[in-house]
Amino acid sequence: MPECQNCGSFVTEAYVRVFTPETLDAPRVCPNCEDKIRDGNDVREARSSRS
Repeated sequence: MPECQNCGSFVTEAYVRVFTPETLDAPRVCPNCEDKIRDGNDVREARSSRS
């Protein structure tokens, strides 16, 4: 089963097919990641929601 490279959470094959570059076997970040987010083709640190 595929896992997120950042947090180790399970991701579906469909998620891998849509959000993982063809050169990688597992996503770099997933919806469960609190510290990183996808930003176009890149991954970046999540911004704090605190003011």
